Amino acid sequence: MIKNEDSIDNCLQLIEQKLNWGGSSNWSSYDFGKLSDIIQDKTGVMLSVTTLKRLWGKLKYDNLPSITTLNTLARFLDFKDWREFGQRQTPASVDVDAANTSTNSSSNNSSNNSASPSSDNSANTSANNVLQTGRITRPGKFTSLKKYLLLLIAGCIIIAAVYSLTGMSSKMAVNPDQFEFSANKIIGEGVPNSVIFSYDASAAKSDSVYIVQTWDMSRKTLVPRDRTKHSAIYYYPGFFRTKLIVDGTVVKSHVLQITSNGWLCLAEQQPEPVYFRKEQYIKEDRIEVDSNTLKAFNLSLHPKPPKIRFFNQSDMGALMNDNFVFETTLKNEYYEGAGACQNVQVLIQCKDDIIIIPLAAKACVGDLRLYAAGIEAYSKHADLSKFGCDLTQWTTLKVETIKKHMIFYVNGVKAYEFDFPNPPTGIVGVQYRFNGLGAVKDTRFTAGGILYKL
Repeated sequence: MIKNEDSIDNCLQLIEQKLNWGGSSNWSSYDFGKLSDIIQDKTGVMLSVTTLKRLWGKLKYDNLPSITTLNTLARFLDFKDWREFGQRQTPASVDVDAANTSTNSSSNNSSNNSASPSSDNSANTSANNVLQTGRITRPGKFTSLKKYLLLLIAGCIIIAAVYSLTGMSSKMAVNPDQFEFSANKIIGEGVPNSVIFSYDASAAKSDSVYIVQTWDMSRKTLVPRDRTKHSAIYYYPGFFRTKLIVDGTVVKSHVLQITSNGWLCLAEQQPEPVYFRKEQYIKEDRIEVDSNTLKAFNLSLHPKPPKIRFFNQSDMGALMNDNFVFETTLKNEYYEGAGACQNVQVLIQCKDDIIIIPLAAKACVGDLRLYAAGIEAYSKHADLSKFGCDLTQWTTLKVETIKKHMIFYVNGVKAYEFDFPNPPTGIVGVQYRFNGLGAVKDTRFTAGGILYKL
C-alpha cells in the first residue's frame, strides 16, 4: 500500500485537469463509467466504477488504494508507475540533519519516515520535539542514527520497487494473443435479443476471467476459464464494446450493437420491461403511448406513472456527433399527481458517448441536467430555464452542431450552447424518456446534405 495521501489527491486533480470535464463534485455514474473505459483503453487495466467512486470520495471507504490501482492511475498520466509519479511529485531526499533529537525520538520518527520517503513533515515534528523536550542527541550517536535512518528508507524503497515490478510482471505475463473473444446475436434486429459469447481463456494464470457486456460494471460476469461459451439476454437496444478481462487486464474487445428494428416503445420495469405492440403505438403521423395503451397492459398512472421509453437505433453510417442537425417534435399530456413536472429526456445515443437533453414544465426548471459528450450543465449552477415549456402542446427541439460547438433550441428559441470536449464518435439513434404518456413526430438528422429520417 502507498500511504502518501497528498500524492493521491494530486494525482486525482491531474486526472480531472486532463479530462477537462469540470469539477468531480458534479460527476455522475455515467462519467465514472466513461472514465473506467478511457483508463482501460489507455492502460489495458480495468478500474471499476465502484473503485473510481471510492477514490473520488463518492463512496465511503476507509482503506487506501492498492498498488495496482495506483500504478494504473500513474500510467494513465503517462508515468511508468506510481513510484515514478511519487518521485516526480515529492522530494526524493531526506533532511536527516533536521532530526536532531534524542535516540528514542529519532527512532520513532525514522519509522514514520520509512512509511513515507518524503519526510519534510517528519523533520518538522522532530524539531518540535526538541523544543518540547529540550533533549539533544550527543554527537557521538548522530552518525549511527543517520546510517540507521538511511538504511530504513533504502529498504522501504527496495520493497516498494519489488512490489511494483512484481505487479507489473504479472500484468506483462498476460499476452492478448493467447486469448479469443467474439459475440453473436441470435436474431438480427430487435429486443429481447440473446447473445452468445465465445471465448478462449485457457491461458489465464488464475480464475479471474470476466466478460463485460456493457460499460455498466453491473453487467460484468465471472466466467469459468476452462469453458468457451457464455450467454446473455439484452432487453434494451444499445451500442456496446464488450470485453474479455483476464487477471485485471482487457485482452480482447468486441463491438456489439443491439438495434431496435425501427421504432420501439416499452415501459421500463425490472427484471424485464413491458413491450408494446407496434400497432398500439405507431399512428399515421406520430409515435404515441396514450392512456388506452397503458390500460391494455394494466398499467396505471397513479400513484406513480410508469417510465415510458421510445427507441429508434440502427447503423446510421457516417453520421457523427461533431457535425449534425437534429430535429424532433414531442409532447407529454400527463401533468397530474406525480407527473406535474412533465419531465422528459431526449437522448442522442452515440457509439462511445451520449447527449442527454432535458425538458420540463416551466415551474420545474430548477432541477435539470444537460449533458453532451463530456460536458454538462446543472440548473443549480446554470440557467436552463429555456428548457421549460408547455409540454401539453407540441414542442420542437433542435440541436445544431458545427465542429463540436453545440446549440440547443426549444420552440425556435436558443436555450443553451457549449463546446464539448470528448472525441467525435458515430451516432446510432435516439431515445425518449417520458413519465406516463408521450408522443413523438418529425424526427430527423441531417449532415453533409444527407437526410436521416426516423
